[in-house]
This record gives sequence, C-alpha cells and structure tokens, in this order.
Amino acid sequence: MASEPNVSSLAARDAKDPRSAGVYVHFPWCLAKCPYCDFVSWVEPGADHRAYTDAVLRELEGRAALFEGRQIASIFFGGGTPSLWEAAELERVLQAVRRLATPPPYGEIEVTVECNPTSLDEDKARALVDVGVNRLSIGVQSLSDERLRFLGRLHDVGGAMAAIAGALRAKAPRVSADLIFGVAGQTVAEARSEALALADLGLTHVSCYQLTIEAGTRFGELARRGRLPLADDGAVAEAFVAIEAALTGRGLAHYEVSNYAAAGQEARHNVGYWHGDEYLGLGCGAFGFARIELPGESAHGVRWRNATRPEAYVRGAIESPTSAFGDIASVSTAADAKGLSISREELDAETLLRERIMLGLRLASGFDLAGAAAALGVRGWTPERSRAAEWLEDRGRIVREGSVLRIPHRAWLWCDDTASRLF
Repeated sequence: MASEPNVSSLAARDAKDPRSAGVYVHFPWCLAKCPYCDFVSWVEPGADHRAYTDAVLRELEGRAALFEGRQIASIFFGGGTPSLWEAAELERVLQAVRRLATPPPYGEIEVTVECNPTSLDEDKARALVDVGVNRLSIGVQSLSDERLRFLGRLHDVGGAMAAIAGALRAKAPRVSADLIFGVAGQTVAEARSEALALADLGLTHVSCYQLTIEAGTRFGELARRGRLPLADDGAVAEAFVAIEAALTGRGLAHYEVSNYAAAGQEARHNVGYWHGDEYLGLGCGAFGFARIELPGESAHGVRWRNATRPEAYVRGAIESPTSAFGDIASVSTAADAKGLSISREELDAETLLRERIMLGLRLASGFDLAGAAAALGVRGWTPERSRAAEWLEDRGRIVREGSVLRIPHRAWLWCDDTASRLF
C-alpha cells in the first residue's frame, strides 16, 4: 500500500470534486452530570471559556487543511451543555469556521447549538441567533416533573416549556426538542401525549430516544446492582409505535429511527453521519473522520479522538505545533501530555461498508448498498450477505428496491440486529 497522505494532499486531490462534510465542536461542561449520560462532560463551575475557545481556534488552525475541497454542510455545537458557552466565545469559533468553509450549493450552512432549558431563555436564544446560529436543539427529555427528577434533570416542565417559548419568540429559524421514552412507570398514553404536546407548539423537528443504559454511567452501575427500575420491553415497543403514529399524524415524517421532521427540516448534520460523510471534530473529546481514496486502491479511512479531559485538551492544543494537527498520519495512538489526540483508528474498506450499513439503515430512505460498495472499491453483495438479505426480506425486516435496502417502519425495532446480520 502506498504511504498514507496527509490531510492537505488528500484535500487537494478532491479540489475539483468537493465532498460534503460536517464540523462538530464539543463544549465539555454541564451544570450537573445526568445519570444516563456517557458523553464527555464535566461539572466545573469555574471553567475558563476564553481559554477553551482559544484552544479550539488553535486546533482549527491546525486542522484547516481538511476544509480544502470539502463543502461544509453543517456546524454542530454539542456537549456537554453548549448553551452555557458565552455567546461571544461561541461566535469566535463559528466565524473562524465560516471563514475557512466552503458552503453547500443549496444554501447556508446549518448551525446547531444543543441547549438545556436551565441555560436557555429568550435573551440567550436571541444572542445565539444574532451570532449566526440558525438551529436550536433543546433537551426537554420529559414533560413529567417526576420523570425529569428520575433522569437527573435540573429543570422542570415549566422550565422546558419556557425555554421553547423563548427560542420561538427569539425567532430562531429552526427549533427542535428531544424526548426520552421507555422510562420505568411511563405509560404508552403518556409517551404519546408528551410527543404531541411538543408538536402542537409548532416545532418542525422532534427527536424521541429510547432510554438506554450505558456502562460507566450512574444508571449503568445501578442496573448492574439490580437497583434501577427498568421499563418492560413490550411497553417500550408500544410507546415507539404510539409516538410514531402521533407525530406522523401531525405532519412530521419519521425520517430516521429516532427523528421526526417537517419537509426540509431534517437535521442536516446528523443526516451527514448517517450518509457516511466525513466530519471534523473540534474540542475536548471530539472525534474526527476522513476517507482516503487513492487510484487503484480500495478506500480506507482514519478516525481519531481528542483528549477527553478539558485541561489536557487545552494544553495539547496550545503547546503542540499546529503542523501536526493537519497530518492524519501523525495523530498519536496513546495519551500524550502534550498531544492533542489520544487515539487513532484505521478503517479499511470493509469496515467502512459495515458502518454504512449500520448507519444507512437508520434512515427511512435506506441506502444504496451496491453504490456504497462501489465507491469504497469492495464487493457489496457477497454470497453471505445475499443469504442474510433473503432471510431478512422473507421475514419483512428489510425491503429491497433494486440495490437500495431499507427497513420498513414496523421493523425498526430490530434495526441493530438487522444491520448486524448484513455485516
């Protein structure tokens, strides 16, 4: 195999045929750690926002070569709780990315900020809109005070509704809200009514996630000890179906397993992940991914991750030479006191195809298996995969339309198992 090119040479190769990519910026701090959350987040009330912003800008400077030959479709500020980030500091990052980014041909770049109701009111929403944010995603999670307390949330139902109202009054171009269902004690009727309550506010995007218990979280430890009340699988499945019927009845299409949107209001950033697009991760704990395609070879990719402790990330970003950031081949494979990245993963073409299957099948539209395989330079329909597809098709768990595979809505409950059978 030829030696791996650095990001700059890779980008230059694509200058005449730009690919779509997204930018993810991680803000690592929260007011409290939710017991179900396994994202990188820290509770540090005295966090230095300006120093962190400086570090992100330093990383961006070093990673800038990734923008060459890429159309940036979306910028997503996630966390943590990005609505805690001072708007002026967030603006510094946003403007720096915009200066380097080539926007998509179909319009402006989607800019999303994740928000918690405890740190979002009309004034904060307006400040974010004023600096260029055009999409707010609000972590409502529940419209029951009892379940909000169980989930460790700091807001109540009134606070959630006030945050949404403030975002709408601030004329945020797009407002989305998240719900968690499948919580012990929640009835199917309650899950349905909460989804409807959000849709009836005029929201054009709603995300509904099943509560999952992750290792390394407080809920994970309680579950391991048998001390966490869990919802019955049958009730969770019924809630999933009821939520779908409720939201589609309000005109929100069920376009992805956990997401509903009015026409044209889909979360472009997340759709990029599901389509297998490249992404540049900036900030503490952020992941980045780039494909490498050389003539005569199967495509492969590299995924790397930044340091997960804020102080290590800031130190690495400030002290490391920026020339190292843009060279994928130099990303370290172990934690380094002065290193920005803590891991690097090689992804061969077969691994990339398995990821395309796993992510593409989450979309209602499915994905083109033959097209994805051809783009990666590998065989899509192996005998084993063909037999698995026939087995799934016979049981109504997939639909084949030419080379496009998709999962019918009624079979989305088995999405992960379906994808694994096609690996």
